[in-house]
Amino acid sequence: MLKVLKNLKNSWTSVLIIVILLCVQAATDLALPDYTSKIVNVGIQYGGIEEAAPEVISKEDMENILFFTDNDEQILENYELVEGEPTADQEKLINEYLGKEYNTKENKIYVLKDLEEEQLDNLVGLIAEPLVEYSVGGAVSQMSDSIKEQAAISSVKQIYINLGVDTDKLQNDYILMSGLQMLGIALISMICAVTIMLCSSRVAAKLGKTLRDKVFKKVLSFSTAELREFSTASLITRSTNDIQQIQQLIAILFRVVIYAPIIGIGGFVKVLTSSDYSMAWIIGVAIVAILFVVGILFIVAMPRFRKLQDLIDKLNQVSREILTGLPVIRAFNKEKKEEERFDKSNKDLMKTNVFVNRAMSMMMPLLMFIMSSITVLIVWVGAHNVDSGTLQVGDMMAFIQYTMQIVMAFLMISMISIMLPRAAVSARRINEVIDTEPSIKDKEETKKFDPNKKGLVEFKNVSFRYPDADTEILEDINFTAEPGKTTALIGSTGSGKSTVVNLIPRFYDVTGGELWVDGVNVKDVSQKDLRDIIGFVPQKGILLSGTIESNIKYADDSMSDEQMKKAAEIAQATEFIDGKPEKYQDPIAQGGSNVSGGQKQRLSIARAIAKDPEIFIFDDSFSALDFKTDSKLREALAEKTENKTVIIVAQRISTILNADKIIVLEEGKIVGEGTHEELMQNNETYRQIALSQLSEEELNGKGGE
Repeated sequence: MLKVLKNLKNSWTSVLIIVILLCVQAATDLALPDYTSKIVNVGIQYGGIEEAAPEVISKEDMENILFFTDNDEQILENYELVEGEPTADQEKLINEYLGKEYNTKENKIYVLKDLEEEQLDNLVGLIAEPLVEYSVGGAVSQMSDSIKEQAAISSVKQIYINLGVDTDKLQNDYILMSGLQMLGIALISMICAVTIMLCSSRVAAKLGKTLRDKVFKKVLSFSTAELREFSTASLITRSTNDIQQIQQLIAILFRVVIYAPIIGIGGFVKVLTSSDYSMAWIIGVAIVAILFVVGILFIVAMPRFRKLQDLIDKLNQVSREILTGLPVIRAFNKEKKEEERFDKSNKDLMKTNVFVNRAMSMMMPLLMFIMSSITVLIVWVGAHNVDSGTLQVGDMMAFIQYTMQIVMAFLMISMISIMLPRAAVSARRINEVIDTEPSIKDKEETKKFDPNKKGLVEFKNVSFRYPDADTEILEDINFTAEPGKTTALIGSTGSGKSTVVNLIPRFYDVTGGELWVDGVNVKDVSQKDLRDIIGFVPQKGILLSGTIESNIKYADDSMSDEQMKKAAEIAQATEFIDGKPEKYQDPIAQGGSNVSGGQKQRLSIARAIAKDPEIFIFDDSFSALDFKTDSKLREALAEKTENKTVIIVAQRISTILNADKIIVLEEGKIVGEGTHEELMQNNETYRQIALSQLSEEELNGKGGE
C-alpha cells in the first residue's frame, strides 16, 4: 500500500492544503460545543452574565456586600469609584450597562477595572460568598461550588436590576453575539469540509490516473510471456476496479488519518478540562462497544473482501470469452451452457457481495444504537449530577457533543480499517503489474544496424522454450533470409512456424543460439529500432477501432494518401474499399468486427506494406483469401518487395510455390530446406504436405500459374 501512496508526491501541494484545512476544521468543530455550553449556561441560565463579579455596582450595594467579608481592601482595589466625570474607559462600561443618560454625579457607582484573567478569578473567589450572603442569606459554606457560582451570578443580576440595568437586553445581546460567533465557526468548518472534499477527490482522481498510466505503460512493455502470466481479464480489472478501490480509499483517507485523531484526542482533552470529567468513563464504554462491533464484523467480512477481486476477475474472464466466442457458441447451440457458466460466476460474485453488504449494513444500525444508548446514558448520569448541583445543563450538552465527536472519530477509524484491507488487496494486485520486470528489455548500451547487411535475417543454432515449459519448442534452427528473396516456412500444425517468426521482432527471446538482423544480434539493439524495420502481419488479422485510413496509416499518421492507396491496391483491398459508402473514411469497429476475415487480412497486409519496412513477415496472413486474390496479391507484392526480405508462414502450398527458399519444419526442427522443385524431389515431409493439397499436375505447373 505504501508503494501506491508514494505516487501522491505529484500532488504534494494539494495534500498540504488538505492537511492544513483538516486541522482548521478539527479546531472549529472542537470549539462548537463550548459555544453550546455558553449559550445554555451563560445566555439562558445566567441571563448573559459571565462572571460572579459585577462590572458596575452602586456604592450602597458595595457597602452592603463588604459588610459580609473581611476582605474589603482586596475587593475594592479591583474597582474604581465614579463620583464625578468618568474616564473614557469608565464611560464606555457605564454606557454599555446603564446607557448614555446615566448621571454619575448624582449616583455614585463602582466600576470594575480592566483585570487580567488571574486577577478576575481571585476577585470572584473573594466576592462570591459575601455577594450570596447579602442577596439570599443562609449557610453559603455548605453549598457546592457549582451552586455557589450560580447563586453568585443570580445575585449579580439582582444588583444590575437594582442599578437599573436592562438585563433582558443584556441576555439577548449575549445570546445573539454567541450565536453569530457559533454560526461563523460553523461556516468556516463547512467551507473547510467542502474544500477538503474537492481537493481529496482531485488528489484521488490524479492518483488513479497516475496508477492507470503506470499500469498501462508497464503492460505495453510486457512481452508475450508476461501477458500469458496476467490474463487480459485480470489486467482490465486491475486497471479499473482495483484502482477505483484505491481512489475511494484516498478520498476519505486524509480525514481519517489527520482529522479523526485530532477530534478524538482533542475531544477527550476538552472533556477532561472543560466539563465534569467524572463522566469520562462513559466515553470509554462507547469506544469499547464500537471496537467490539467493528472487530466482529472485521473477522466475519474480511476473508470475503479478499475473495471479491478474484471473483470480479473470473466474471470478466467468462464475459470476455463468451462475447469473443459468440459465433462459435451460436454455431454449436451452446448458448444455454454458456448462460449457465456466466450465471455461476455472476451468482458467486453476487453471493459474496450480498454477504459483505449485509455485514456492512448491520454495522451502521448497531453503531447508531450504541451512540443513542451512550446519549441516554449521559443524560441519565448528567441529570443526577445537575440535580445534585455538580454539573450544569450546558456542560452536559457539551459533554454529549464531545462524546459524539470522539465516537465518530473512532467510527471513522473503524470504517477505514475495513476499507483498508480491500484497498490493500487492490494495491498488491496493482503493484504486481508495476513491479513485474519484462523478460525482454533493452540493454543500457544498444548497437546500431550494419547498413551493409540491410534486411539480412540469420538464425544461428536457435532453440526456444516457453517459460516454465519442460521441453524445447524449437531446436537447432539454422537458416538465413536474404533481402530481395522470399523465404517461406511450412509444416504441420504445431511444428513451430509462428514461433520462429515471433522471435524476429522479439515477441519472445531465443533461449539458445543467436538471432541476427542486419548484421547485429537482436538482443543488442533497441526493440524500437528492431521493430521499425519490420512489417509484421500476424496470424490473426487485428484491426483497431477508427477508420480504414487510420488503420492503414497506423505506422505513420502523416503518410500521404497516395502511399496509403498504393498499399491498399497491392493488398487487393481497393475492391471492397471503393464499395464502402465513405471509402477510406468508412468506420472500423473494435477488433474489425464489421469487416469479413478476408477484408481484415487484406487491411492488415496493407498496413504492413504502407510502412515500407526492410523486412516483411507474413504469419499465415493469406489463409482467409481465395486463390485468385492470393495469387494477385503475391504478384503485386513481389514488385513492391523486390529489394526487401520477405518471410512467409503458410499452410497452403500454392502460397509458397515460387518462394526462393522454403524451410520445412516438423516438431520444432528443420527437416528440409530448398526450392519447391528441390524439396519435391528430396524431402518426403514436404512432398506429403504438397500432395495433400494439390495434384501432381498442379504442382508441376506450380498451381496453374
